[in-house]
Amino acid sequence: MRRGIMNTQLSGTIAVFDALDVQGGAVIDSLLSRGARVRGLVRELDSERAQSLAGRGVELVRVGISDAASLLAALQGVDAFFFMTTVEGGNHDVDGETRQGIALIDAAVAAAVPNVVFSSVGGADRDSGVPLFESKRHLEERLEKSGLRSTLVRPVVYMDHLPSLGPAVEDGEFVLRMPLPDHIPLQLIAIRDIGQISASFLLGTTEAPGGTIEIAGDQRTGSQIAAAFGERAGLPARYEALPLHAFDDNPHLQAMFRWLQETPAFQADIEAVRVIEPTVWDLPAWIRSSGWTVPIPGQ
Repeated sequence: MRRGIMNTQLSGTIAVFDALDVQGGAVIDSLLSRGARVRGLVRELDSERAQSLAGRGVELVRVGISDAASLLAALQGVDAFFFMTTVEGGNHDVDGETRQGIALIDAAVAAAVPNVVFSSVGGADRDSGVPLFESKRHLEERLEKSGLRSTLVRPVVYMDHLPSLGPAVEDGEFVLRMPLPDHIPLQLIAIRDIGQISASFLLGTTEAPGGTIEIAGDQRTGSQIAAAFGERAGLPARYEALPLHAFDDNPHLQAMFRWLQETPAFQADIEAVRVIEPTVWDLPAWIRSSGWTVPIPGQ
């Protein structure tokens, strides 16, 4: 059940779990830019990133996922709470990620948090068969049954992750390879915009219709993605579609790309997203603004 728009911007404290993660950091950046008071939930307090947040006025609270008392204490008295689930060290521990989410939801229920935003994943509600998507759907369902006022934000593929796919400069060409046929467009979102959109829901300045929204800022085929990077690099660009077995060593990514190939996968309404966040970046804007640099040939 959704209630009327609330505004915590000038008075309330907003808690952000995993404040040192890039997505949590993007949410905090947006909240601070709007004058909100932020409580960052972190696993350790002594890192350089943690101290940087403290220097910007973020109240840091150390929590442990297996320490229910620490989670409850961290959420006491907050007016809104953002969380996403993560896997430690990139090891794709789906069960551990699910336990993490359950602990956070249970703590939010115990603390009676008035407004919760969960960053899930696009397609979580469409029986993807992708383990990391299915775990997030389980948490969505638990949150929906919790009685909390909540918003589900479902991001698609992060623009910020495209460089990790190994684009290269070969013989004077920018080359991008993915296990995705070139006729299938891929929806994309900047992590910065996940932060912008989530902050709006946390502050209550806008609402998602029905409490759920899949979010994207652009949609491009592999050749169009390569061309955007090539234009920035001042190089001709080429896209090569890889077979799925190229990701045999990463079954989670392989499952995601299989789903992208075989189904009407991500289905964000980009124009509806722009109504909520008019400044959402398309891919060229992300490339210009992210500090992306041209790969060194041979590396």
